[in-house]
Amino acid sequence: MKNAALITGSYGGLGTCFVNIHAGRGGDLILVGRSQEKLDAQAKEVSEKYSVAVQTIAVYLSQADAAQTIYDTCRQKEWLPDIIINNAGFGGQGDFARERTMEQDLSMIAVNIEAPVRILKLFLPDMIQRGSGKILNVSSTAATMPGPLQAIYYASKAFVTSWSNALWRELKGTGVTVTALMPGAMETGFADTSGMAGTKLFAHPVDPLQVAKDGYDGMLQGKLNVTSGLPGWQKPMMTLAPLFPKKFMLDFVFSQQIAGSAKK
Repeated sequence: MKNAALITGSYGGLGTCFVNIHAGRGGDLILVGRSQEKLDAQAKEVSEKYSVAVQTIAVYLSQADAAQTIYDTCRQKEWLPDIIINNAGFGGQGDFARERTMEQDLSMIAVNIEAPVRILKLFLPDMIQRGSGKILNVSSTAATMPGPLQAIYYASKAFVTSWSNALWRELKGTGVTVTALMPGAMETGFADTSGMAGTKLFAHPVDPLQVAKDGYDGMLQGKLNVTSGLPGWQKPMMTLAPLFPKKFMLDFVFSQQIAGSAKK
C-alpha cells in the first residue's frame, strides 16, 4: 500500500470526509468500523471512484482487544499506515448520576479514550523507527471546558487534546507528528445519536467537509491543534470563554444542552 491512511469510524459523517479527501489525493486506505457490510460498501465505492487500494477491519472499538486486532491484522498483511486518523467517538446527553448508565459512560470512555491510546501505543513505535508518520486525533471544542449534561464526553475530549499535545512534544525530532482537531457542532448525525438534536448548541451545525479538510491539512503540516467549524456565536465565545467566571460558563453550557434532559 502507498501513502496508506488508517481511519477509524470511517463511514458516515466526518469519517467519510476524511476517506474521500485522502483517496482523492491518491492515498490508499485501511478502513476501521463496526459493520463489515458498511465497510465493504464503502471500500467498493471508494476504490472504484478513486482507483486506490482499500482494506477493511471490522472491530468494536469499545472492546479492549480491538486495537490489538487492528495492529496484528496490519502487521500480518503488511499494511503499514503512514497516517492514522483516530476519528471514531461518540457522545451522549444526560445527568451523570440520574440518567446515564454505567455501561453508556464506560463504553464512551473505551471508544473516545482507551481505543486511540491503545492504537497509538502499538503503532507509534513502528512510525518512530521508520522516521515518519502523521497522526490526527479528533477531539472537540468541548475539550476547552467542562460540559454539564455531557460530563464524560467533554472530559474525554479534554483528555484527547491534552494527550495529543503532550505526544506532539515527545515526538519532536522523530519525523512523526500528532495533531488534535477541535471541531464545533457539525452536521454529522452526532446530534441525533448523542441526544443533542434540538438543543441550542446544535441550532446551526456546519458542513463537516471543510472541518475535515482543515484537520487533514493541519495534520500534514504537523500543527499542534486545529480548530474548525465554529458557527455564529461559538467563534467569539471560544475566545472569551477563559475570561468568564467558571460557574457562569457551567451554567451557560448547561443551558445550551438542556433540551431532551429530564433535569432542568
